[in-house]
Parts: sequence; C-alpha cells; structure tokens
Amino acid sequence: MPTEILMPALSPTMEEGTLAKWLVKEGDEVSSGDVMCEIETDKATMEFEAVDEGIIGKILIADGTEGVKVNTPIAVLLEEGESADDISDGSAKQAKTDKAEAPPEKPAKEDTAPAKEEQAVSTAPAAGTDADGDRIFASPLARRIAAQKGLDLAQINGSGPRGRIIKVDVENLDKTDAPKAAEKPAEAVPVAAAQSSSSDAVAKMYEGREYEEVKLDGMRKTIAARLTEAKQTVPHFYLRRDIHLDDLMAFRAQLNKQLEPRGVKLSVNDFIIKACALALQQVPDANAVWAGDKIFKLKPSDVAVAVAIEGGLFTPVLKDADMKSLSTLSAEMKDLAARAKDRKLAPHEYQGGSFAISNLGMFGIDNFDAVINPPHGAILAVGAGTKKPVVGKDGELTVATVMSVTLSVDHRVIDGALGAELLNAIKENLEAPMTMLA
Repeated sequence: MPTEILMPALSPTMEEGTLAKWLVKEGDEVSSGDVMCEIETDKATMEFEAVDEGIIGKILIADGTEGVKVNTPIAVLLEEGESADDISDGSAKQAKTDKAEAPPEKPAKEDTAPAKEEQAVSTAPAAGTDADGDRIFASPLARRIAAQKGLDLAQINGSGPRGRIIKVDVENLDKTDAPKAAEKPAEAVPVAAAQSSSSDAVAKMYEGREYEEVKLDGMRKTIAARLTEAKQTVPHFYLRRDIHLDDLMAFRAQLNKQLEPRGVKLSVNDFIIKACALALQQVPDANAVWAGDKIFKLKPSDVAVAVAIEGGLFTPVLKDADMKSLSTLSAEMKDLAARAKDRKLAPHEYQGGSFAISNLGMFGIDNFDAVINPPHGAILAVGAGTKKPVVGKDGELTVATVMSVTLSVDHRVIDGALGAELLNAIKENLEAPMTMLA
C-alpha cells in the first residue's frame, strides 16, 4: 500500500517550512539516502533525503509552497508492484489536510477489523504478523534485511511514519543487539507571544501615509519570537568594562606579518573569540546554560558568534574554541560566516554553545547591550576600539586604544560576582594577548 512522506522537522524549533524545490518527479525511483527535495527552514535551506526505497507515486505539495506544517504529507511513495491507481482520493485529500501524529513508541496494533482497515489506508504499511497475530508494519527493504540477518521484526521498534519499521531500524538493531526506540520528531519549544497591536490596527494609524509592507519570512518570525521570549523570561543583568587594546593591536600586526606567506590575516574578533573561550575554562562555573529545572555546566568552550545576514542573523558555533589556534579559529569563522550568508549552515552548526559574542565595533558602535540567546548563560557585546585619553600607571595622562564591552548575563545561571570574574578573565586575556598562546 502507498506510504505518505511527511514534512520533516529539520531543527528543534521548526514548526513549518517552505518546500523550495523538488529534485525528483512522479515516477522516479528512490532509495534510502537519495535527496528528494530542498526545504527552507527558519534558518537555512536543507536537503531532505529518502529513508526508504520505492517510487514517487504522487507529489502533494508543489515547489515554492510556504507554511507547510511539520508532519504534513508532501508526497506518496509506492512499493514494488504498486501504481498510482492504488492511491485513493480519500488518501490524497487526507494527505493535503491532515496533520500526522508523532510515531508511537511501538508500531500500532489494532483490536478491531475497521480500525485495522483504516490504518492500512492511512499509514500504508507493508503487512505481516507477530506471534500474537497482530500486524507488523515494515518496508520491503527492512523485511529483506531482517530475514537475511535472522532478526525478529516483532522485537524492533520502528521510527518511520507512525511507527513503520524502515531500513535504519533493522541496521541499528543489528549493530547494537538491542531494539531502537522510535524517535519522536523534536517538538518546538513554546514561546511567549508578543503583546502587540494587529497589523490592521497599526495600518489604521498610518492611513493616508505612504509605506511599504514587508512580509515576515520564517527567520524574522523566529527572531521575533525568541527575542521576545528572552526579554520576557530571562532575568538579564549587565556588566561593563573598558579594555585597552594597544598591546593586542601591536601583537596582531606582528603575527599577521609572519602569517602573510600563508595567506592568513587575523582579525581583532579572532582574538576576542579566543579570549572568551579561554575565560570559560578559567572560570568554569560560568560555562553553563539554563535547562529549565536544572543548570548544565559544559566542559568544552563552544562559543557562538553573531553573523548578520540579509533579513536576520545566524549564530554559528565554534566548538572547542579554547583548543584551537588563532589561525584555525580565523579560517573556521570565515567559512561559517560565508555559508551563513548563503543560508547553507546545518542546524548542528548554529545550535548549542554556552556563550555568544556580538560585535558591532566595525559599524562604529561604541557600546550596546545584547540580548541573551537562550539557553546561553551570557553574551558579550563588543564596541569599537577608539583612541581615548586615559590615566597611565604612573598617573600621567596618555592616549590609548580603548574598547568598551558589555556582558549580558542570565542571573538564573550566573550571579554577579561570577559574571564579574568571567568578564575580568576576558579583559586580562585581551590585554595580555601573548598569554593566550601559552
């Protein structure tokens, strides 16, 4: 019987997406791992691969369709020997309108004949029975692999649509010698809705005035929701310090001259990333995130860096930043920033981390307060380095390059004294840059 292909949840926060482009057409054969289509999430355009083999019998959602809810049927897959005539009108209508349920922990078993018939149509299983005479739903490929390896399908939990056993479930069972529990799609974390006027009410205020209406895309909607959540639920407090950069600027110029033959040019931001990563190791209690009913203290220094793109921003994460050289951090950051601007980052490249950096110094901003990106414990807002009159160590008046920074801290995770200790470690690392290479 035909099997529905559902709109996947490609990130933990994804609730809907745009089916940007089909890479297969009706009648094409697909195997597990074949790329079927491109899907735009709130953050990136990602490829969606087949998890089973079969023939694309019907495409239900056309190219360019926006607002497709997660778990909505987007196509129908036919098994060997089936044809498009096996797809009933009722199934097609249901595929367009119904929202599929999350897969159960074990393939569903029916108690009555009508229920059995209904599931056979909606889930399109490949049928068999277990020792109790109940139906087992598995793909033909999964059945063949299980038979070859002598595995009992009744002992396998399926992770396919509505608990259907697919190839990966059988392979994982063989590798671990233990049933693999069906994985439920990641549920989006509910966020507080902003209390604001409707667009119609606002439009009335500007009636007769010329304006352009800009439609909100998925990224802008997500940014609005998450930042509203952050300001409403995260108890921010702010710590500010001035950092003298003259020694760092001289050291950077020296390093860049030596690295020039290798085509490497370090930025001030590369030093800031390194300084923050080391500070998280020097003050390990501040390397933490809020987890609802507990705090997670991280061992590695995974530092997120805000990257502005058209229509929004990404925060790609530099993992194990304390362990990497300045040149490695520089190359990795350039790569992540370039792919962020093309919206080609995978979710694991912009999710996670315990700490973030937002640098607006290149835009001439002296100082600002950044909003924490949950579940991070803190974010460092970096201003421009400018020449300022300062009082020297011996009391003399002199001129120095000074950069103002503000550490926004989640008080649930980091208290005032601990936040001050973290910011002081960042300052000391930047004002004595050679120690970061020790």
